[in-house]
Amino acid sequence: MTTSGMTSGGPKAPGHARSGLKHWALVAAGCGAVVAGALAADPAQGTPTPVRPTAEPVPAAAAPDPGKAELPLDCGPFGVSVALRASAAVDGVPSTVVAAHCAAGNGTPPDGVYLLTNGPDGRPKVAETLLDPVKDGLTVTALTIRSDGAIRGHAQGWSSDDVPRCCPDRAVDLSWTRQGEDWVRAQSAVPAGQV
Repeated sequence: MTTSGMTSGGPKAPGHARSGLKHWALVAAGCGAVVAGALAADPAQGTPTPVRPTAEPVPAAAAPDPGKAELPLDCGPFGVSVALRASAAVDGVPSTVVAAHCAAGNGTPPDGVYLLTNGPDGRPKVAETLLDPVKDGLTVTALTIRSDGAIRGHAQGWSSDDVPRCCPDRAVDLSWTRQGEDWVRAQSAVPAGQV
């Protein structure tokens, strides 16, 4: 026995909800027509080129060694401690970005971040100071060179001199990108719960 909209096998789906081979063939043909129309209106030409220069891996032997560089840190009787480093060929030049601080016996000395390249004599030289330990007063906890040549970092610091040095109460994400001959820094505060 059949009633309107019902069959003995259960309810019959409305016509717009039923799909079959014909339905999907029409959908595929429609999608193909849209893509073909878009390509005809604006065909791709040539090969894609990167918007920014890329950073390529560099052999360890070619990367500037921060241990042989004269970093601009005034540490008095203390030595220099390299906390973090990353190497890559930036704009085709073997480079090392390094976070370093004075090796003080106690406390949390702030880091300087420096971009090193090899000088004409083969010794590493500071090509750029990216983070000044005195002006910025931050401790860097992460440092990388991305494949697009940008440098990324994460740092912690203190909102005032009253905050104990053991317990940083602010954190920032840092980035440096090349604009012409200069490196431009951007930073954003990390929410308080993630310090």
